[in-house]
Amino acid sequence: MKTLLTTLTVSTALVAPAFAQEAGSRDARGQLDFEGRYLVSVQDADMLSSAYVNGMLGPREGNDTLAVVPLDGDPRDWVAAEVFASNSVAGPPNAVEITPNGRFAFVVETFTPRPDNDDAHGFGDMSIGTTLTVISLEDPAAPEILQTLEIGARPLSASVNAAGDILAVSYSIEGGSGAEIPMQLFRIAEDGSLSDPVSPTIEGYALGEDNIMDIDWHPDDDVIVWINQFDNTMQFASVGDDLSVAPFGNTVDIDRAPYRVLFTPDGNRAVSNALYWGPDIAGIWIEAPRGQLVTVRMNAEVSEDGTARHALIDRVMTGVSPEGLAVSPDGRWVATTNLERSYLPYDDERITWYSSVTLAALDQETGDLTEVGTFNYDGILPEAAVFDNSGNYLAVANFDHFNDRVDGSSIDFWRIQTDPLDPGNTQLIKTEHSVPVARGAHSMVIAR
Repeated sequence: MKTLLTTLTVSTALVAPAFAQEAGSRDARGQLDFEGRYLVSVQDADMLSSAYVNGMLGPREGNDTLAVVPLDGDPRDWVAAEVFASNSVAGPPNAVEITPNGRFAFVVETFTPRPDNDDAHGFGDMSIGTTLTVISLEDPAAPEILQTLEIGARPLSASVNAAGDILAVSYSIEGGSGAEIPMQLFRIAEDGSLSDPVSPTIEGYALGEDNIMDIDWHPDDDVIVWINQFDNTMQFASVGDDLSVAPFGNTVDIDRAPYRVLFTPDGNRAVSNALYWGPDIAGIWIEAPRGQLVTVRMNAEVSEDGTARHALIDRVMTGVSPEGLAVSPDGRWVATTNLERSYLPYDDERITWYSSVTLAALDQETGDLTEVGTFNYDGILPEAAVFDNSGNYLAVANFDHFNDRVDGSSIDFWRIQTDPLDPGNTQLIKTEHSVPVARGAHSMVIAR
């Protein structure tokens, strides 16, 4: 008996450390080392995603919000602090922007909130928006409205320059101010308040025909790039001290129905996604083919007289309807969030019971793109994503859930993983980490 007890005791001692080591390794594999100060997203509570197809808004879940997710401490404890901010998913996922120092957020209202909580309301019952909301993020756990302005009709996108003192807003030509004022620029004061807008005249811009879908600022200079939704082009321009806008170089033909545009971190290139929507597509967008991701080199050639020529460099395919676009801060990766056909009514036989994220590698020297893959997941209408500071993780705004018992939407966290034994095998993996926010998350930025 003594020998047996000794044997059992020794066996237990040997087993316990092995179990502890296994538990530790399991924790390490599941950890989330997402680097940054906080995430800022906006949520449109006014409609189900299926309203894009059948026009019925469905039941509303609360109010439109801006959410702030501080990224400190244990990721399992991350929660969102929310404040009311009118916004709409019916536009490019660039309805929220923050200053580079992270102190202030700006939210544009493409459409107003629905009239009331009547489930019978249709998409056409919402009015065109004219509001811009300024929010203090001084305390990320308690965001506070500082200013509400009446601006042009149907703003589409908002972008702040690298110095943090100019806000650019573009407007839709379709029922908005874009037919007369495609863009406005606002000075940002030290306290976050905005000046009266300046409406620049843009040489070569066809009022009533062109439509600036999205704008981005150069990471170092007061230079902007925009995409024109209707003629499928990209244009670069300089912004003067008087907030004048002077296009330079050639207009670059890119792919069909561009939706977002971003400079790469080195400022040498811009990337854009293309939805391939149009009147010759069944349902305009419902049966669209796979989209595209393109790179354009700014100032690819500069002549002796200073004339610049910008050049289309490369393109790769994405999933279907790649509305969201993100570039890692080290410039290694580009990602698109793809709606697929996840937003269709449940009884529509064309529905895909998944959305997807496309990951592409960006060559820092050439600007060439290499498609890593398109990764499906269980979610509805992902319109926005941002990389963390390390470039190893991606946060994705998930508009809604197929499980109708789950309220709200979520910000989900993905990890880029390369097989140590097979360097050519890189995967984008959706982790178990997620932060609930109000339903309708569609635009998101990160304070680095």
